[in-house]
Amino acid sequence: MNRQRGGKPQGKRFNKSQSKPNAKLKASGNKANSNEIRLNKYIANSGICSRREADVHIATGLVSVNGKVITEMGYKVKPGDEVRYDGSRINPEQKAYVLLNKPKGFATTTSEGKGRTVMDLVANATSSRIKPIGRLGRNSKGLLLFTNDKEIEDKFKNSKNGVSRLFHIELDKNLKLEDLKKIQNGFKVQDRLINVEEISYIDGSSKKEIGLKIKNTGNTIIRTIFEHFNYDILSIDCVAIAHLTKKDIPRGHWKHLSKEELSLLRML
Repeated sequence: MNRQRGGKPQGKRFNKSQSKPNAKLKASGNKANSNEIRLNKYIANSGICSRREADVHIATGLVSVNGKVITEMGYKVKPGDEVRYDGSRINPEQKAYVLLNKPKGFATTTSEGKGRTVMDLVANATSSRIKPIGRLGRNSKGLLLFTNDKEIEDKFKNSKNGVSRLFHIELDKNLKLEDLKKIQNGFKVQDRLINVEEISYIDGSSKKEIGLKIKNTGNTIIRTIFEHFNYDILSIDCVAIAHLTKKDIPRGHWKHLSKEELSLLRML
């Protein structure tokens, strides 16, 4: 047997090197399971309850994974699994609610390749995958709410029982009183009935400046209203969403909704 300096056989070193591939296999096996998450943590991350409370819900049979009720403590959820609590599908992300005071020059979209977008302005607000509710045109400004809460999003999409938004609008000329009354009473455009909640002149300003309250998620409807009566819009500013205002939010900045603000929004 050949020996190295120091009298140790070369065979010893050979055996150590042979063990390395096994170590790599073991490490890669652990990595394969790294995307799994314990069911109670998955539920807690969705914002429904704490982990301890989630254990109780699991034990009482309120939680299912891919259609099968799970009562096993320590059960792990894989990516792509459908998890439901009390029949409703849940998302493992923390729910987030971000209110932005949008400046001009930013498109309301989540798509890339559209230049500057509102997503650039809220990029550091949260790690949750939020998106804007409704739209403000690139040259419009004002309040825009972002969330990943489907329940809140659905409230805005209901045009009859939805969420009111108040806009400050500047026109190219004075709004005639007769046109203001027609808009207030409702009118049809191509057999489509258009209703607003309120419309009025802005106190202390010219009759070019209008306050308009409407339950709608976009501002296309606003342009439709005034184009129908032959007015051009110079600017649109969303100054309030329900009880939410621009107070303490400088243009281009955002804030997280407080518990009180969120609670009132849920009650609408």
